[in-house]
Amino acid sequence: MQLTGIHHLTAVSADAPGNVRFYTKLLGMRLVKKTVNQDDVTAYHLFYADGLAAPGSDLTFFDFPAQRERHGNHSISRTGLRVAGAKSLEWWRERLKGEGVKMGDVTERDGRLTLDFEDPEGQRLSLIDDGGKGEAHPWAKSPVPAEHQIRGLGPITMTVPDLRPTDAALTAIVNMKQVRDYPHPESAQHKIHVYQMGEGGPAAELHVAVRPDLPPAQPGAGGVHHVAFRTPDDAQYDAWADRLKSMRIPFSGKVDRFYFRSLYFREPNGILFEIATDGPGFATDEPLETLGERLALPPFLEPRRREIEAGLKPL
Repeated sequence: MQLTGIHHLTAVSADAPGNVRFYTKLLGMRLVKKTVNQDDVTAYHLFYADGLAAPGSDLTFFDFPAQRERHGNHSISRTGLRVAGAKSLEWWRERLKGEGVKMGDVTERDGRLTLDFEDPEGQRLSLIDDGGKGEAHPWAKSPVPAEHQIRGLGPITMTVPDLRPTDAALTAIVNMKQVRDYPHPESAQHKIHVYQMGEGGPAAELHVAVRPDLPPAQPGAGGVHHVAFRTPDDAQYDAWADRLKSMRIPFSGKVDRFYFRSLYFREPNGILFEIATDGPGFATDEPLETLGERLALPPFLEPRRREIEAGLKPL
């Protein structure tokens, strides 16, 4: 039983309109689902993905009125966005520079060309050359040319003060495999350890940075709420639920998010993990051609549509 890769990552924004502008107009991602946080319907839950809203391409945001995150330990600290090739990274460097985006330069890290940058709220992101491997689903209406569009998520980096408890959780509970390490780009005396899911590759890696010198992070806007890992079908999803229960790991129980089914639990540093099914997908309640153009609500919230819409600020 193996997880197959990154499913989605959910971060926090305190500026939903600005968030939509940045991720659709500048990064060229497709807004594939405009909905609400199912546990707090006063907040948007915005999903950005590729042209087909494929699992593994979803970068999502909760819209919470929060102060900026304070960076530190016990957190997901950087989100990788995959692109194909050195020419794409140079194209992105010029595009981001021209828009005044806070960014570094193209450099090689863990054997891959990488460009670090931040969104307007300080969300730490990296464009990573995945060598053009695997499927790509460009969005025809993107302002970014098809050959340079973001192909999906990964790898994801988390920061912890001690590797041992996290290593035990990743290897013994969710069957990841530690495959290598490399120097931390911001602290050469520390390392980042690479854990692989399934067949591996940048779309199926979790990178664990060990930084005992950092204080705990303070959650907020520009930070990450949780990361989700892919499981292909309901049978394996049920098996993961049984596994967590049999190992006496505290977890959410089975949660139906309508677009996928989820299990939530925390690793020893308190970082929230999710296991999510690939299906049924975002075209369950609206046509693929018009995803994200209207407020979508799961069936159990549909009777409250008027109330919910009245409580949301315009995008």
